[in-house]
Amino acid sequence: MGQDLQTRTDYPFGLIEQENIWVPLPDGTRLAGRLWRPDGAGPVPMILEYLPYRKRDGTRGRDEAMHRYLARHGYACLRLDIRGTGDSDGVLYDEYTVQEQTDGVDAIAWLAAQDWCDGQVAMYGISWGGFNGLQIAARQPPALKTIITVGSTDDRYATDIHWVGGCLSKDNFDWSSTMFAMQDLPPDPAIVGAAWRDMWAARREANTPWILTWLRHQSRDDYWRQGSVCEDFSRITIPVYAVSGWADNYSEAVPRLLAGLTGPRRGLIGPWAHSFPHSVTVEPAIGWLQEVLRWCDHWLKGRETGIMDEPMLRVWMQDHVPPRTCYHERPGRWVAEDVWPSPRIRPERLALGDNGVLGGAGTGQARICSPLWVGLTAGEVGRYGDEAEWATDQREDDGGSLVFVTAPLAEPLEILGAPQLELRFASDRPQALVSVRVNDVAPSGASTRVAIGHLNLCHRHGHGSPQALVPGQAESALVDLDDIAHSFPAGHRIAVSISTVYWPIAWPSPELATLTVQLGDSALTLPVRPSHPADAALRVFDPPEAAAADPQHDLQHDLPPDPAAPVLRRSVTRDLLTGESVVDFPRWTYATEMPAIGQTHRGTGLARYRITEGDPLSASCETHYTVQIERPDGIFTHESTGALTCDATHFIVTMRLRISENGAEVFARDWHERIARDHI
Repeated sequence: MGQDLQTRTDYPFGLIEQENIWVPLPDGTRLAGRLWRPDGAGPVPMILEYLPYRKRDGTRGRDEAMHRYLARHGYACLRLDIRGTGDSDGVLYDEYTVQEQTDGVDAIAWLAAQDWCDGQVAMYGISWGGFNGLQIAARQPPALKTIITVGSTDDRYATDIHWVGGCLSKDNFDWSSTMFAMQDLPPDPAIVGAAWRDMWAARREANTPWILTWLRHQSRDDYWRQGSVCEDFSRITIPVYAVSGWADNYSEAVPRLLAGLTGPRRGLIGPWAHSFPHSVTVEPAIGWLQEVLRWCDHWLKGRETGIMDEPMLRVWMQDHVPPRTCYHERPGRWVAEDVWPSPRIRPERLALGDNGVLGGAGTGQARICSPLWVGLTAGEVGRYGDEAEWATDQREDDGGSLVFVTAPLAEPLEILGAPQLELRFASDRPQALVSVRVNDVAPSGASTRVAIGHLNLCHRHGHGSPQALVPGQAESALVDLDDIAHSFPAGHRIAVSISTVYWPIAWPSPELATLTVQLGDSALTLPVRPSHPADAALRVFDPPEAAAADPQHDLQHDLPPDPAAPVLRRSVTRDLLTGESVVDFPRWTYATEMPAIGQTHRGTGLARYRITEGDPLSASCETHYTVQIERPDGIFTHESTGALTCDATHFIVTMRLRISENGAEVFARDWHERIARDHI
């Protein structure tokens, strides 16, 4: 089903490349950018990608493959380092700051005034670059005419890697440690000159674990509202193309953006993980860069490309697959809705019934106090698509959950949108959480997870106003699950699983809580999508293609396998005597030689989660990161370890940082801080 990525060789224009240009800001700071322009095209629109991930070396190869392609089709393309990252001046203290956004506004004004730009700018990016595209669009710089946002979110609290339904996400500390390992790397003297040492020293001094900030904001307060464009969608008036994949934890932002924005907009959701749609680990890939050109040609060059004649939302309707830990292809088909929310989608309410029947009459109660091993089959929060990142067969976690199942379906049933669980319950503890999964159960009994949602029940009245539960008091809560498009085959059953633990995805409550669920009054609502004949007439995507990038050598891949080396993929181990479970999530292990700039970069990263059955206060996350840059003037190494633990009232963060040059330590710092738990 998938199509190989083709390297394009024929283009309308030649190429002018500049390894570095300086974008000056009003306060004297210079941002470093890498520029590609079409040769002989005259002034053209600009496509800006604005990231902290080091344009000189960190994203070099993928930048060349995309921006060379777009530039040779008639656009000036700039990959810009955020203040304090890569080769840009300054320091970076946090993600998505006001400073970052105002710098972006100023950079756009400067770029629009250059003689090679026709005064129009588009922003394009995935993840961080998709976030700040939305955030800067909300600031309305006059020269910014459109944005393409991939794998991003409109809501920094509800739909990022920090919190899941008001629960502490496993990725919160994990991501902090990842960025901690990147933020004190030195700039390149080939770009910045002799100033690189002072810049490096400033970054080392400023590099503080961001988790210390994030944990001080455990509910949806002003810190998270800043940069969340859902606070006022009306601030974004330019055209928006919002894109994601069902295997990416940001996919639910696409329907929300389509529903909340009022200007021209389109949405696209494929089967992909956290990747651009032309370069995927989960097929089918599409000709994504051709779609970028169709969008930009329409909005920046006034060409009739037909893209605005197509439906507002196009998604990959996923067929059933057996549960596996890795998928490199998802069968299905493209479907579309002319508007979103779609009046065609009908809610189907299935009550939690007696005897575990989903959709049956319910008059009784059911109780659940899940063991701490529930969630070990969960996989990653968001995925890149490789290794063992998906949820496994759900029957294991179901052993510690309440499960309600329909009768076998007489005919196929398709859903598109966000399932919801209405929950009528009482808790025996003042703090509790609930995890809800919708599963596709095959006739064999194999259970594939389809959608998932979590709720810290202290957030039942909203993420901005946590309130302790009153033990024994009846309460109501609404649990939103992730948006999904899924086709349940005839003969399969639909199941909903409810647990009070989902480790390590959600940090456990301080005490093991028992929930009493009122049947009948509690129900699952599915967004059922009827068939649509127009789906068969949807435009077929072009095959995926990109430009040639300069050669890079994967030194690990080129070396013979080492039988003594550890296998670096997600793994779960259990001590059957002590009851401790350990989940390892390797973050990255790489060794990349870049001959074009004479550098080799190496790195290893690991996040390890531990918990002991019966003791939620035993939960911990340990991280280990090493990053090394080898270049002609030396070898520069970051080494850090960290741990997030807890007691009944506080989270405890410890970090250890050591930085060396040519093997000699040049900087060291340690942290040990306690941060009070706020209804978490």
